[in-house]
Amino acid sequence: MQGPIKTMKVLIVDDEPLARERLRYMLDRIPDITPLAGEAANGAEAVKLSEQMGPDIILMDIHMPGMTGLEAAAHISQLECPPAIIFCTAYEQHAIEAFQVQAVGYLLKPVKQSRLEMALQQASRVNRSQLNALQKQGDDENVLRTHISARTHKGLELIPVGEILYFLADNKYTTVCHQSGEVLIDEPLKSLQKQLGDPFVRIHRNALVARRAIESLTRNNEGIHEIRLRGVDKPLVVSRRHVALLRKLMKNP
Repeated sequence: MQGPIKTMKVLIVDDEPLARERLRYMLDRIPDITPLAGEAANGAEAVKLSEQMGPDIILMDIHMPGMTGLEAAAHISQLECPPAIIFCTAYEQHAIEAFQVQAVGYLLKPVKQSRLEMALQQASRVNRSQLNALQKQGDDENVLRTHISARTHKGLELIPVGEILYFLADNKYTTVCHQSGEVLIDEPLKSLQKQLGDPFVRIHRNALVARRAIESLTRNNEGIHEIRLRGVDKPLVVSRRHVALLRKLMKNP
């Protein structure tokens, strides 16, 4: 290997214990790698450990149960100091998506020692300003969403899509109403609708709701259509252009 690797904390993310063990063995053979920042078996664990332990680099599989590595990378990129991410996968067709979520390396399994060392050396040269610049490149709308992430006073919160009741846009921010409360995010409804698909329906230019939560569609005393959602006290306004589609969806849930 050419040139030393600066001392780094590495997080290993893979749902296969043998794959994690093999990467641990390979890392042990590289000078200046500090004890691991941790190990995770899925994307949600990776997001949590990334915030708690602050790794410099993540070695992450893509195909994992629940949250994939691609979605996890998209959430992790929102951290104040995001780590560099190197994907380790058996599927080469995800390379473009990987670099859209700020990956700095893409290794095909079985990972070779020499290629791992080269990827780590490259990652060690990616400074924080470069990572922050990558973070602003725009949303990757090809990543299947299972969670919505929001930066709150608690840190980076992950809200399962299955617990979300509606999204309400207001100028720069979007309110996410879920079963346990509300959070603010800065993602546009258009992008959210594309990423979340059929389980959510647009009822207004500023509102996107979960179809499973819809209870009724009525007209108020002023002639304005409204829907009521389970678990939400206040009705939401439905624009006239969306009424017909909403009625059709309610007849054929």
